[in-house]
Amino acid sequence: MNLSERQEKIISVVKEFQPVSGEKISEQLAISRATLRADLSFLTMVGILQASPKVGYTYVGETIEPLFFDKTFSTKISEIMIPPLLITHDSSIHDAITTLFMYDVGSLYVTNQEQELVGVLSRKDLLRASLSNHIEKTPVAVVMTRAPHIKTCTKDMSILEAGDLLGTYQVDSLPIVSETQPLKVIGKVTKSRLLDYIIQQAKSTEMNR
Repeated sequence: MNLSERQEKIISVVKEFQPVSGEKISEQLAISRATLRADLSFLTMVGILQASPKVGYTYVGETIEPLFFDKTFSTKISEIMIPPLLITHDSSIHDAITTLFMYDVGSLYVTNQEQELVGVLSRKDLLRASLSNHIEKTPVAVVMTRAPHIKTCTKDMSILEAGDLLGTYQVDSLPIVSETQPLKVIGKVTKSRLLDYIIQQAKSTEMNR
């Protein structure tokens, strides 16, 4: 199994200090707990670490089945991506809020007249914007996160690569863009979609043992 350098360091700390809390791991590596959260979740999920309430993390060993790892985490994003929800940059904040809750999504991708990705709107962005006046007239371009601060992926990326981006940058979704047109959005992948797929594969592997 190919683990990242940070994940290897986490395992080393757990082996040395187990049982050890997430806070202690964070202190030892001088990395924020928010940054470590995705790695700890991954290492626990695949069975390398065990998390016990009020006790902490302990090292179990690399018990994950190679077939499960290879099949699941090398799966291309194209197999689990879902359609994006797009909105134009001149749409009002009011319309964006309505769209977001109508379709029950966590983010909207903002495009210009050429259908190019120019921004991302999260629930937090729109919640903050809703506290101000004139949201019926204010365009979303005022409150959106703009490029180059937008993290994207392509459909040929693996689930592991996309999951690492989601965890590292603490975002709920990634726009999937065309390899030949890096500003054209062709889909999206969310934390919940990715986690659902991993859980389904884990259950299938367990049933077929």
